[in-house]
Amino acid sequence: MTDLGAMYIGAGLAAIGIGLAALGVGNVFGSFLEGALRNPGAADGQQGRLFIGFAASELLGLIAFVVAILILFVVK
Repeated sequence: MTDLGAMYIGAGLAAIGIGLAALGVGNVFGSFLEGALRNPGAADGQQGRLFIGFAASELLGLIAFVVAILILFVVK
């Protein structure tokens, strides 16, 4: 296997985190909606935690994207 092939494989493996972040965002919003439908009175108090969970999950996806780009274009 050449160095170029290993680089592409590494970038592809790093990009898996982007898809997992999308699953995480869906899980955060799904859990919030499930809880809000069960107890609508508590939904307003949980909205801040919703956005914190969204931001944390999205941050991990962005980090995975940056790592994939760094592997492709910076590492030689």
